[in-house]
Amino acid sequence: MPVLNEEACAKVNLTLQVNGRRADGYHDLESVVAFADCADRLTLSPGSNLDLKMSGPLAQACGETSDNLVLKAARLLAERVPDMKAGSFTLEKVLPVAAGIGGGSADAAAALRLLAQLNGLALDDPRIVEVAQLTGADVPVCVRSRGCVMTGVGETLQPLSLPKIPCVMVNPGIPVATRDVFNALGLRSGELRVGVTDVLLRDRWPDENASLEDWVEALAASANDLEAPALRVQPVIGEVIAALNATNGAWLARMSGSGATCFAIYENTAEAGRAAEQIRRDHPGWWVHAGTLS
Repeated sequence: MPVLNEEACAKVNLTLQVNGRRADGYHDLESVVAFADCADRLTLSPGSNLDLKMSGPLAQACGETSDNLVLKAARLLAERVPDMKAGSFTLEKVLPVAAGIGGGSADAAAALRLLAQLNGLALDDPRIVEVAQLTGADVPVCVRSRGCVMTGVGETLQPLSLPKIPCVMVNPGIPVATRDVFNALGLRSGELRVGVTDVLLRDRWPDENASLEDWVEALAASANDLEAPALRVQPVIGEVIAALNATNGAWLARMSGSGATCFAIYENTAEAGRAAEQIRRDHPGWWVHAGTLS
């Protein structure tokens, strides 16, 4: 059978509101999520053995292959699909690890898409949905890799029609553990940060005909609630945001997820490209990507 290929696009949290911490310890979130035009690449060579090989400039940062979410997702799906066809995965790793852009989750989601294709499963098959949720909180949104509002612990997805958003993404090369950031946020089990009225009165997001300017205005009225605790965990995040804000034409600069990747939105891709060149010159050790979100 031919080799199958999928891209695992980076996830960017344009907003991230933490509504509270549930009694089971999970945090209840609401986030506007977009996907970038930078991605890891995953291939599947059908065969009798399930394994994973790593390549790419950031392969060494992924740790033990046996712990990779690609294999976790595949094994969980094999437990639910009798005689599941699988094979050998090869992951070309170009996205930073522990970076707030869902790199590992996107890889696992790409694996589920490949296995669904190989086994004739729909992406809304209950087994695919269940495995995505079990593999990680960001995996369900990465399975579809489309703009949406993500709520709950990542399981509820409401599609959004986002425009093409010119952007620069920057990571300082320092991993940030999500657990450490939530610990710094310091919510107790059962503690709420918003009331029911706050949720009911929350502004609607722009409709499908809205302009980029409309979206930037709406996004600027919100925030990423994890940015402040992440800054306490890793202060270099403040340097990244300052560097983005110092570029010409940056409309909005913010951290994605639990960090340390940050992004800025620009009027057009030419301005984004010039901003990325400036940051690369000033900070040659940082990972920088200029492109679009959608």
